[in-house]
Amino acid sequence: MNSSSSSADPARSFLSVDTARAAILDSLSPLCGWEKVAVRAALGRVLRTDVIAPYNVPSHDNSAMDGYAIRAADLDAGTDTALAVVGTAYAGRPFSGIVGAGQAVRIMTGASIPQGADTIVVQEVVRRSDDRVFVPAGQKKGQNLRRAGEDLAEGGVALAAGRRCGPAELGLIASLGIAEVDVYRPLRVAFFSTGDEIASIGRPLCPGEVYDSNRYTLFGALSRLGCDLIDMGVIPDRPDALEAAFRDASEAADVIITSGGVSVGEADFIREMMARMGEVAFWKLAIKPGRPMAFGRIRNAVLFGLPGNPVAVMVTYFQFVQDALLKLMGVTPLPPAQRFAVQAAFTLRKQPGRTEYLRGRLQRDGAACSVALAGAQGSGVLSSMSEADCFVVLPEDCLSVQPGDTVYVQPFHGLL
Repeated sequence: MNSSSSSADPARSFLSVDTARAAILDSLSPLCGWEKVAVRAALGRVLRTDVIAPYNVPSHDNSAMDGYAIRAADLDAGTDTALAVVGTAYAGRPFSGIVGAGQAVRIMTGASIPQGADTIVVQEVVRRSDDRVFVPAGQKKGQNLRRAGEDLAEGGVALAAGRRCGPAELGLIASLGIAEVDVYRPLRVAFFSTGDEIASIGRPLCPGEVYDSNRYTLFGALSRLGCDLIDMGVIPDRPDALEAAFRDASEAADVIITSGGVSVGEADFIREMMARMGEVAFWKLAIKPGRPMAFGRIRNAVLFGLPGNPVAVMVTYFQFVQDALLKLMGVTPLPPAQRFAVQAAFTLRKQPGRTEYLRGRLQRDGAACSVALAGAQGSGVLSSMSEADCFVVLPEDCLSVQPGDTVYVQPFHGLL
């Protein structure tokens, strides 16, 4: 991958991706509102307080395997040891006696360790004959035991505040016998598309119109985050209509996301409206696609003015907006960007001075992994996103890519 240090490209006067992302995140704080919900209702929600273990997990020493509970002191170091089997311990039905010298207890996974025993021998290695079991040499004292508190110690933090609850977290909370947890309230997000050429689905297109895809893309992405959504439809390119939409959205939502209307065209009012009703932190980025992306506030609502082109909407949402929403939701720390190096399976010339996000498809040949481009790369070609499984991220100083060059990819798994 060829690079350049030239600063002649005017795009270098635009805000870099990393600078813009840091500026957005530094300006935001988690919501204050919270509520107590049942464990099942906490799926996808963010913990406001630590979940503390009320007791040890596991609550008692138990066996990690099916086998025999024995005393390590009885074992012969050089040959098999014969032990008398004096009972059985089941999970939930412990052996009530004491394991004495020369004795063993048949034990099941999860069963409490009988008094006197200190080692578990797995059933696959022993030989059983009537009421005697023959244990081979080489066993280690304390093997195959799970100690009380090994998973979680009583009074310890089981889940830290800021953790977003997934299936594993729900199970962990339930394993502690906790029925309710404190979570941040859902983030309220209002979103709408702008443009006289944008038509809602369900009616025939008039000349010059296109169907609105951006609201459906945003609906899908925001729904996966668990936001409370306010879909405001399509707003025409009229200052009075946009002003009313912004006013209504800022009164009802924590975040406003628009698509379209943030470039320098005569009918692009979003940036002007933001400056008049609130503030604009920035609106020009050194990125492709998605250079015109506005960020600011209108009253108490955070506002993202995304581009109108469908792919640019997805790129800017996932590179800037999603982490911002997670921070507002209370997620700490934010999940790290998942990127890894692969070989390019394509040729490309690129302008310096901007970070470029191509749509790629990973391909594997044995242990080697490479990435090819997924369809046409125009910012209006939404099919390229559907065909792709990753972004190929080309840095600002990249000039070209040749097959075999090392490039970095950001997989969609866990992102989209």
